Amino acid sequence: MIKPEKPVNEAVRLAALYRYRILDSEKEKSFEDLVTIAKAVCGASMAAVTLIDAERQWFKSIQGTEAQELPRSESMCGHAILQPEQVMVVEDAQRDERFHDNPIVTGDPKVRFYAGAPLVSTEGLPLGTLCVFDPQPQRLDAQQTEALAALSRQVMLVMELRRFALDIQTHMVERDDYERLLGEYHDVLLAQNADLAEQSRTDVLTGLPNRRAMAVALDASVLDADGQPRQTAVALVDIDHFKQINDFNGHATGDRVLAELGVLLRAQFSGRGLAARYGGEEFVVLMPDTDLRTAELQCDFLRMAVSDLPLGFPVTVSIGVAAHRSGDTVEQTLERADAALYRAKGNGRNRVELAP
Repeated sequence: MIKPEKPVNEAVRLAALYRYRILDSEKEKSFEDLVTIAKAVCGASMAAVTLIDAERQWFKSIQGTEAQELPRSESMCGHAILQPEQVMVVEDAQRDERFHDNPIVTGDPKVRFYAGAPLVSTEGLPLGTLCVFDPQPQRLDAQQTEALAALSRQVMLVMELRRFALDIQTHMVERDDYERLLGEYHDVLLAQNADLAEQSRTDVLTGLPNRRAMAVALDASVLDADGQPRQTAVALVDIDHFKQINDFNGHATGDRVLAELGVLLRAQFSGRGLAARYGGEEFVVLMPDTDLRTAELQCDFLRMAVSDLPLGFPVTVSIGVAAHRSGDTVEQTLERADAALYRAKGNGRNRVELAP
């Protein structure tokens, strides 16, 4: 048996290992899960996360055999950390002069096959391995070898996160400071989540709700608090000849038209409905508790207000209006409004058409 040599930077390596405060710690599920995956990926009956101490090899997690630690002199992983940049594979330990008479080869668990991917710290120091082993000789293909190396990096990431958590606990000596910081962190997360939620529901250019937000509002508007059908009208508004506006005046001008229409829609329907950008130059207006004829009047007021916008060139809109019918889906109501909009465009544009 050839005992593993010690790296030339052994003192630095051990100091790095001890900073993780992981030796002799309790089992942790995150390590157990990675060992389970390594064992399955490589088709081995045994696997472990090992850490190489000064004179011993200690197992943070081990599956397939019972052991807490081994003398470093009997450790295959002690050899593996000498080349931290690669996975060490021993296809048959009985044919390897380093291990053929090793007690873990000649006795339990009778290791024949071994593969160890070094656990390398952020400073490039090998602390141990993620290893798989089996009482039968075998090989690893290229994909299995890369997978084992990738899993060893995940083990190292878990160790880094664990050390970070321990460092926080060490520095938070006073409980009040710890709770205050947690509270501040929680408030920041809530604010960020609220901001993200708002961004996901708002069209950036017009400031109106987007299609996703309108879909939620539509579903809620067609039923009252008791789940009974509610009189609701829906309008689809489309800017006439918008492509020509972009082509002849530029996209910046087109964006200004969209933004101005967004302001107008928000002013006209705020408090008694909801307007949203539906996509491109198309908008949707939701008018709860509104019959079809009243919705037609409101949309005609909107049409005239658009034509009076001080943009320096004429802008008109075509509008299709539909009343939600009991038994129809929201999608069916939108389809009827869209058909009415299509008729408005076909009948000369700059007009309001009602769905039958």
